[in-house]
Amino acid sequence: MSDEFGGEDLLRRLTPKTWQWAVLESCRAAAKRVDDAARRNADHADHLISLYRLGFEVDERLDERLLELKLDGLPPTEVFPGLAELFSDWSLELFESWIAECGEARFTTTATGRRLIGEMPQDVLAAATQLVAALLPIADNYGLPHFRVAR
Repeated sequence: MSDEFGGEDLLRRLTPKTWQWAVLESCRAAAKRVDDAARRNADHADHLISLYRLGFEVDERLDERLLELKLDGLPPTEVFPGLAELFSDWSLELFESWIAECGEARFTTTATGRRLIGEMPQDVLAAATQLVAALLPIADNYGLPHFRVAR
């Protein structure tokens, strides 16, 4: 959906004013599907916190905030300046460099994915940063970085 001559072209024609948000939303929806598919392999998947399942309340607030930002009329590359470089000249090396800026994550590899070691931070941004950092090294298949929490 982010390919200039594929999904982006289609979304530019279908949603000329918000096509950049449509690209971002479609990429996010695809990532959620991959995350959900990986979660299906887990025992007690509802005990996992991952990049695309941060908990019901946080997920709801995030969806609402993204809608507010979209309705403000600015393109996502202005709202999230870090995306501009990733969107304009995609490369795996650039993506890995962007992830590396999140620091290093300590995790153990399990049948479910990359389980982060230690307690999940109370701060959602800190937790999300660790989850992003755990994407490195990039694997052929999504490694499902996650925290296991008691429910």
